[in-house]
Amino acid sequence: MEIKPPHTTRGTMKRITASLAILTITFWICFPLRSLPNEDPWKTVDEGLFVREFDSPQKSRIKDSKITIVRIDPKFYSFKLLCASEHGKSKMTLKKWCQKHNLICALNAGMYQKDGMTNVGYMKNFNHINNPRLANTYKSVLAFNPAESTIPEIQIIDLTCQDFRSTQLKYQTLIQSIRMISCQQENVWSKQDKTFGMAVFGIDKSGNALFIFTESPYSAYDLINILLSLPISIYNAMYLEGGPEANLYFSLNEFQFKRIGRYTTNTESDTLTVARPIPNVIGIVKKSK
Repeated sequence: MEIKPPHTTRGTMKRITASLAILTITFWICFPLRSLPNEDPWKTVDEGLFVREFDSPQKSRIKDSKITIVRIDPKFYSFKLLCASEHGKSKMTLKKWCQKHNLICALNAGMYQKDGMTNVGYMKNFNHINNPRLANTYKSVLAFNPAESTIPEIQIIDLTCQDFRSTQLKYQTLIQSIRMISCQQENVWSKQDKTFGMAVFGIDKSGNALFIFTESPYSAYDLINILLSLPISIYNAMYLEGGPEANLYFSLNEFQFKRIGRYTTNTESDTLTVARPIPNVIGIVKKSK
């Protein structure tokens, strides 16, 4: 015996369609669409300028365990080294450095000696020499402002696998500091107990500059492993500063933020949130078209 479907009137069909629409809307409200796996999670602030905040896979004892990274395409931005020794011998907060010199973003240019002005390693900016001595123990030199058009606009020279003396003459700005990730993409630090917030300079495999910052305290060894595990294609990196002296400042139109490092040991913590004046900074400005 043939079973015939029940007769459906036009009014019934309209009621069914309306019900399905309501159910669909309710489903998407309750279960919103997640980001697609291939969606770019970097925030585009401007052409060639991106910001992303990563949740560290290793949690810190204090703060939020975030790693803030500013990715800069050197085709669109120029890099500047500003030294108090060259600009009136006056240390300033990063915000004041940025406001005075129209920098979009800046961070520490490195650790400094007891005189409060001189970088711990070699530092040169065009004709100004902040520190003429190349330190034997520091194996990284950040180089930018090239004197030739055929070389990278910015790079971290690894003194263990590159000839610094021949490369030195090709750049107007050179900043020496402690190597963190080698030219073989290896962690070159040993394990340590001290933990602190850090400012780090990195270069990715596409030649972009990375301003890397964590307010949350980590050992340098652990932070390097974290950076190597993140999807940022990091090539090499050098240490700039740690603890409350470490700062990152960003301001472009309505998008603004600042970061200040923390310092902890097993028995104490420094929760100072006031930016300290620093003598030497690396900043960026947009190139004119």
